[in-house]
Amino acid sequence: MLNDPLRREAAAHLRGAELRRAPVPPLTERYEGIDTEDAYEIQLLNIRHRLAAGDRVTGHKVGLSSPVMQAMMGVDEPDYGHLLHSMELHEDAPVPAAAYCAPRVEVEVGFVLGADLPGEGCTVADVLAATERVVPALELIDSRIADWRISIADTIADNASSAGYVIGEGRDPRELDLKAVEATLTSGSDTLASGRSDAVLGDPAASVAWLARTVARFGVQLRKGHLILPGSCTRAVDVAAGRTYTADFTGLGPVSLSFI
Repeated sequence: MLNDPLRREAAAHLRGAELRRAPVPPLTERYEGIDTEDAYEIQLLNIRHRLAAGDRVTGHKVGLSSPVMQAMMGVDEPDYGHLLHSMELHEDAPVPAAAYCAPRVEVEVGFVLGADLPGEGCTVADVLAATERVVPALELIDSRIADWRISIADTIADNASSAGYVIGEGRDPRELDLKAVEATLTSGSDTLASGRSDAVLGDPAASVAWLARTVARFGVQLRKGHLILPGSCTRAVDVAAGRTYTADFTGLGPVSLSFI
């Protein structure tokens, strides 16, 4: 457990790494005893810093939503981070790859909420009732930790490696079997990754319900209009300048992100 001055110092290191695009060594190497509680407090320090500068929360993301990734990190539940207005990307606006430290893309079935979600006790049925539409999504992730040498505390402190997101139009979730959406990631003629939505806790809606219950412990509620990214259907893929990455989902269609 870290004291408040060390938490503020760690948050400043991550802000500087993002600003300078110069990753720092793992926090777990620098701060002996750092734990997940410290990491969430560090994350919140930097989110509050962004909000004070005029940014705003547009949703949340779930990370480590697959058993394989949880096993790699030595944890038995996912983690989460914040999505901000400044992270919103668009299909018709190429993204400078050099603006990030080590960018990757992940393929996700996103949930746009049409109503607030309950917190404690939130169920899959609650998620489906509150969801206005599910959308094809690409999440841009990045690590301000050098070489992606992350532990669970490192990635939580680094806002669950969040960097950006782009979404497509989507449709009513009740029109789909959300556990059986096939997804393929391509770039040009290359197929880079493929997967299915049930890779996300067996059902991406279950991931959203987990998030609603979890953040409620901190007095946070998932609100109408927010985007929730429940976790990736596929492995993360490194991106390169000059390439376009397209995720195509059965029943949802494609969404793309281009890099310069």
